[in-house]
Amino acid sequence: MAGNEDRRAVRTKKKLKKALLTLLEEKDLLDLTITEVAQFAGCNRVTFYSHYKDLQSLLSAIVDEYLDGLVANFRRSFQNRKSITANDVSRQVPIFEYIYENQFVFSLILKGEVLPGSQNQFCESLVKVSGSELELKDKTAVEIPVLNYFSTYGSLGFFLYWAMTDFKEPPEVMAQKLAYLQGKMFVEATVRDK
Repeated sequence: MAGNEDRRAVRTKKKLKKALLTLLEEKDLLDLTITEVAQFAGCNRVTFYSHYKDLQSLLSAIVDEYLDGLVANFRRSFQNRKSITANDVSRQVPIFEYIYENQFVFSLILKGEVLPGSQNQFCESLVKVSGSELELKDKTAVEIPVLNYFSTYGSLGFFLYWAMTDFKEPPEVMAQKLAYLQGKMFVEATVRDK
């Protein structure tokens, strides 16, 4: 019985997330009500409150889910490699493709207007992975954490520009541009053994 309830809860949460994202394409978050989102998802307010405190917590759960996907694609970019070079375009492509496939959600995250702090969450999720799973091959005059934050938060501006231009350039082109910029900052990083 518990397994059925878990599947039902997962299904309901998925419907609520989809409902909120669909409605956000038409309205601002502040103009939406819990009743409206719940009805669009085919449930009621009581069901909504059994899963989420408010619309912000639902949106936060959506952002967390997509950032988990971003991290998975970031890891995929150096999976099965001993080292990576900064100007290797192929390692950038999975991240750009994932963001491109989920443009609407990443517009919300990158612009940071709907969910305050989402830009920092975006950067911190990448910083955490690169700080714990990658290290520079050569010594630098700048401490690794400083370079890591500089590169990641600088990349935020890069991704934000892409969102502000409605993702008009394809992922491969943006990956080439970011690889070029990162190639100016460091040459090679090694993947830490787990």
